[in-house]
Amino acid sequence: MLRAFRDAFRIPDLQRKIVFTLLLLAVYRLGSSIPTPGVNSAALSNATSGGLFGLISMISGGNLSQFSIFALGVLPYITASIVIQLLTTTLPPLEKLSKEGEEGRKKINQYTRYAAVALGTFQAGFFAAFINSNPSYLAVGWEPGLFTILVMVLTQVAGIAFTMWIGERITEVGVGNGISLIITSGIIAMYPREIGLTAQLIRSDPDAPWLLRLVAFVAVILVTIAGIVYVYQAERRVPVTYARARGGAAGQARSAGQATWLPIKVNQAGVIPVIFASAMLIIPNLIQQGTATRAPGVSSWIATYLTFGQPLYIALEALLIFGFTYLYNSVQFDPKRIAEQLREAGGFIPGVRPGTPTAEFLGTISSRLSLWGAIFLVILTVMPQLVQRWTGITTFQFSGTGLLIIVGVALETLKQLEAQLTVRRYDGFISKGRIRGRMNRDS
Repeated sequence: MLRAFRDAFRIPDLQRKIVFTLLLLAVYRLGSSIPTPGVNSAALSNATSGGLFGLISMISGGNLSQFSIFALGVLPYITASIVIQLLTTTLPPLEKLSKEGEEGRKKINQYTRYAAVALGTFQAGFFAAFINSNPSYLAVGWEPGLFTILVMVLTQVAGIAFTMWIGERITEVGVGNGISLIITSGIIAMYPREIGLTAQLIRSDPDAPWLLRLVAFVAVILVTIAGIVYVYQAERRVPVTYARARGGAAGQARSAGQATWLPIKVNQAGVIPVIFASAMLIIPNLIQQGTATRAPGVSSWIATYLTFGQPLYIALEALLIFGFTYLYNSVQFDPKRIAEQLREAGGFIPGVRPGTPTAEFLGTISSRLSLWGAIFLVILTVMPQLVQRWTGITTFQFSGTGLLIIVGVALETLKQLEAQLTVRRYDGFISKGRIRGRMNRDS
């Protein structure tokens, strides 16, 4: 990976793309340190730890905890993208639009932007009302009221629009997917502060066996990263043979009888089930806050058994992740549609009859892979909670979700750099390695 980035800096065009990307990410991080008018960041940071608030704060790089002008950032855009993506497979007008090529994609992106702004306005209003509900969350000189809520909502909507613009500019002009890089930069930006807090924790109690705990903590992180890389790239390749000639990607006809494969990833859903599960588990937290005075028994039970890290909370989170993994994969991967496309293109799976038997065969494979993908996500979600409880290192927010995002974005960015290096065909650019081998085969 490091060699690919090093080689990219030797090409002026790629060097400008990388520098442009880094500058825009720096602008985003600069805006993340500007608080929203009227917010007491120090008091608010304690209320946004754990649950969905903690997940949102982690993805936004701590922006939510201090409620900066980029507190929501790309989260409304991500949510809108997921919703539009799901609707594309269920609503005929959107499905038709997605098949119209570049123009259709532009219209869907425009709808996604409108939905992101609308959703962001609603989310900003929710958080603004939450801040106004407790005067201690307001800065000195600010009073709860409609004007304060309006200022906060307008600030957040402006921040959402500007963040989307940064992400799109990085995607169009820079290197990698802009939205993904913004999320990754936010997660990584939290690490220096958390490492410092961990060092303070160790110095505060030098008699504790911190060395053993720290070694175990780091070892689990490294094993987790290795597992993420392995599962992220793992896929089941279903062989497909085409009985008649069909057009190739470069306008060349492919001969009849050519064999290829249909890749089906183990983790098709990414981190979406984890986000949905965390969103559902914030409901008990809201019930607890609403019944603190009216039903103290219910509030006490929720605080005892349904808080972050408790066994019942972990079990419910695991069940929700399983459910959302199967639900999302069933929407994203439609065996009937794929079987129909294969039959129309003259393709078939060896040993499986076209049509319904092919759909059933692909559905069985997808279900089995969804099971392993769900188990993988549950381990990523539950293991950090157990490791933190065992080691006592709670100052470093070891999150399997965050590591999954970082590793996935790094691998995708590396693939883009390798593709651009290969396209430019610089002879002798790389003395050995996978990229040089591809260049020699293409020439």
